[in-house]
Amino acid sequence: MLDNTSNMKENPATNRQPDINRRIAERISALRTERGLSLDALAKKSDVSRSMISLIERGETSPTAVVLDKLAFGLGVTLASLFEAPRPNASPVARQADQLQWTDPESGYTRRNISPPHFRSPLQIVQIDFPAGATVTYEAGPRDVGIHQQVWILEGCMEFIFDGKHHRLQAGDCLAMQENQRIVFQNTSELPARYVVVVNTGFLTT
Repeated sequence: MLDNTSNMKENPATNRQPDINRRIAERISALRTERGLSLDALAKKSDVSRSMISLIERGETSPTAVVLDKLAFGLGVTLASLFEAPRPNASPVARQADQLQWTDPESGYTRRNISPPHFRSPLQIVQIDFPAGATVTYEAGPRDVGIHQQVWILEGCMEFIFDGKHHRLQAGDCLAMQENQRIVFQNTSELPARYVVVVNTGFLTT
C-alpha cells in the first residue's frame, strides 16, 4: 500500500479549475447545439433546471459531479466526455503533467482524465481520488445505449450500491457495472481511496 497522504495531494500544475469549468461550459453548449436541443429541452431530458444549465454554459457556476452526470445522460454521452471533445489528428500520448484534473465542488473527489485528450477511442480511462467519508450518488436512469464500465481499486476501499446489491471493494478488486441505474459511490473508511474507471465509449459519435 502506498502512502495515502503523499500520493493523493493535488498537482498544482494540473489544478486549473476555472479553465476546466470553461471547457465544460463550452463542451455542454456545443453538444446541446449539435443535438438541436433548446435549454428547455435539455432541462426536461436531464432533470436539471433551465436556469442551472444556462449558468453552467455561461461559466458562472461550478457544476457538481451529480449535475454533470445528469447532463451527460440528457446529452447521450459519458460523464468523461463532457471534459473534452474528439479532434482530428489528436496525439495518442497523454503525459501525466498534461492530464486534465477536476475536483467535484460538493464531495471533494478529484478525477484525472488518464486517456489521451481529444483522441477518438472506444475506451476512456479516468483515475479518481475519493475522500474519506464522502458519498456521490448518480441518479441517471436507463439510457438509450448502455454504458459499460469497470472500476479497479488501487488504494483504500470503496463501496458501491446498485441493482439492489452492496459491493465493498479493497485494493486490487475490480467491479464491472452498467450505467443504466442509480449508483452510489461511497467511502465509509477513515482513509482516502484511489481507483481507476475504464469506460466503454464505442457508441459515441461526438
